[in-house]
Amino acid sequence: MKKIMVVFGTRPEAIKMCPLVKELYKIKEFQTLVLITGQHREMLKQVLDSFFVTPDYDLNIMKEGQDLFDITISILTGMKKVLETEKPDLVLVHGDTTTAFAASLAAFYMNIPYGHVEAGLRTYDLTAPYPEEYNRQAIGIGAKFHFAPTKTAKMNLVKEGKPESSIFVTGNTIMDALNLSINDNYTHPVLEWASGSRLVLLTAHRRENLGPPLYDIFHGIKRVLNEVNDVKVLYPIHLNPAIRKIAAEVFKEDSKIKIIEPLNVIDFHNIMYRSEFILTDSGGIQEEASGLKKPVLVLRDTTERPEGIQTGTLKLIGTGEETIYREFKRLLTDKEEYDAMSKASNPYGDGTACKQIIDILTSRL
Repeated sequence: MKKIMVVFGTRPEAIKMCPLVKELYKIKEFQTLVLITGQHREMLKQVLDSFFVTPDYDLNIMKEGQDLFDITISILTGMKKVLETEKPDLVLVHGDTTTAFAASLAAFYMNIPYGHVEAGLRTYDLTAPYPEEYNRQAIGIGAKFHFAPTKTAKMNLVKEGKPESSIFVTGNTIMDALNLSINDNYTHPVLEWASGSRLVLLTAHRRENLGPPLYDIFHGIKRVLNEVNDVKVLYPIHLNPAIRKIAAEVFKEDSKIKIIEPLNVIDFHNIMYRSEFILTDSGGIQEEASGLKKPVLVLRDTTERPEGIQTGTLKLIGTGEETIYREFKRLLTDKEEYDAMSKASNPYGDGTACKQIIDILTSRL
């Protein structure tokens, strides 16, 4: 029996890895262990509870005021002890977080092979997104298995010199998560609040957008809400106090925007499914929305998910106030533009990524 250790620490990682964990549990040839770092705490717990996944190890690294140095050091030292005890045959990490980077480095230091789920995403700009672009490139250097979500991601890895025999295009596990979470009979109080209006979902939390870019984003949104009557914006706000301070300052008591605590993954997916479109600086939401055929205005200057741009579901609009105002209003008032974006094809797979990854591991380990 081969021992596989699945490591994650943030809410986005958990959303994409829990479906894989649930499928791994079914495979008698594998002993599957789950280690969480706790890089996020409450937001991570929401996802674990939603998917009924109980970690075997919790490094519990989160502390007030932590920075990238704290996170990296805590994960490296915590992982060392666990890896020495368990001696897994393979470690699986996801994406581009500091958890994924530090966990893969710990596995490398212990001479334990690791696989990278959602491999090959690139902007080739180490400042955007920061520090994620560095993390994912660094993880890719030593990975034994590269599970790429798209052909574009695979070609990035091939161009970097990764052996093609180690790269597998599986689709994105977020599609598997959507299959588990969408419920046609779903109800929620925020849907009642938005009844009679078009509901737009907003997320904004990126490290590089803190400060003036976030002010510009919020001011652009507020201008549109002042001019278009039948629209309401739902903003599940990040736990970062700096983000909350800016949002409170700009939006104040605006009745057309509802700022709420972070939603659990089931609520978030189902509300996204029922929204008109999404404004986001997130990475994973670009994929989720594409799977649900929801137009997305991406509040960033670069994206590592060009497939959605190419198919037309995503539109990269940056963080300038005037551009936010113009593009947000256009999508509300230009039916032809909206229809084109909402009918674009989904480039991120058919919801079988977890099964494909497991089939590969079964045959290769």
